[in-house]
Amino acid sequence: MPGARDSRARVARRIATAAAYGGGGLGLLGVGVVGLLVTESRLAIQAIGVLETVPPKADGVYGEAFADRAADPQAPLVLAVLGDSTGAGLGVARAGETPGALLAAGLASVAERPVRLVNVARSGGRSADLSGQLEQALPHHPDVAVIMVGANDVTRHSPAQLAVRQLGEAVAALRANGCEVVVGTCPDLGTIKPVRPPLRWVARRLSRQLAAAQTIAVVEAGGRTVSLGSLLGPEFAARPEMFAADRYHPSAQGYATAAMAVLPSVCAALGLWPEEERPATAVPGGAVLPVAVAAATAAGREGTEVAAVPAEGAGRRWAQLRHRLRIGLPGPESGKEPGTTPDGGPGNTSASSHAAAGDA
Repeated sequence: MPGARDSRARVARRIATAAAYGGGGLGLLGVGVVGLLVTESRLAIQAIGVLETVPPKADGVYGEAFADRAADPQAPLVLAVLGDSTGAGLGVARAGETPGALLAAGLASVAERPVRLVNVARSGGRSADLSGQLEQALPHHPDVAVIMVGANDVTRHSPAQLAVRQLGEAVAALRANGCEVVVGTCPDLGTIKPVRPPLRWVARRLSRQLAAAQTIAVVEAGGRTVSLGSLLGPEFAARPEMFAADRYHPSAQGYATAAMAVLPSVCAALGLWPEEERPATAVPGGAVLPVAVAAATAAGREGTEVAAVPAEGAGRRWAQLRHRLRIGLPGPESGKEPGTTPDGGPGNTSASSHAAAGDA
């Protein structure tokens, strides 16, 4: 609805402006609502359960076969993954099933070039943790970085303007080092089945507002975003096999769905997506919009990419929205997994679900 979109755009711009200029105290919840949220969060945790595993380690080189047949061998592209458990791959048992491995194998297939994966995402990660993750990733000189963050900022009540500022600073630092950036914005936590009203309504409002504000900050810092939105909602609810054992984190099939939504934008950021052969479809209502309106539109439409469009004249910021055509991701056999990568057997570290008050 245009009215809801415009309202979300205004709130997102306020959050992003406060983030950019250091404004404080932009509260989105009253004390009474926060108390209710905490109470409902405890009930949701009981309904969801806990994953007592650690994400499998998937770092290494993918698509090494391309190096063998290349007439002029090139150094591998470097893909860095930062963020929370969604980036780390909590919920799967094998390295090749993690989103980082899927993206690396997919990128290698499109680029016809080896890709080295450096995954520094961690379960429980928030935007505040991105600076530390950058210290681990930047020495590897990544060509492109994928950041998935935001859910824990909502569930652990991080100030929205602070979380957005931290994300924007991380994107700016990566861009300053010549790295392209694609951010999977905060998913719509109101779509998770075990989360019931009124927590569901609050979670949906906050996650969509944060996703829109994230998009503004990322685009203005030189990156692009892909809305995860309700990607893990209705489709997953109808297919239990898309979930891991905790009924919240994705399964291998679920991560493949999310990775397919992000891969085209990763390829496009590197100039590898064949636009003429695979044209992008404009989002209804206009493909080019003011960045705040584009951000608000994308927050309600999963799989929507938002990237900056150079504007002539008075320096207003505009953005283009696209639904890129998706391609099937190669399986582990298509992109050779690193020989030194463990198979991702379950560990003994407990990781709380983040659907309510735990960690992603």
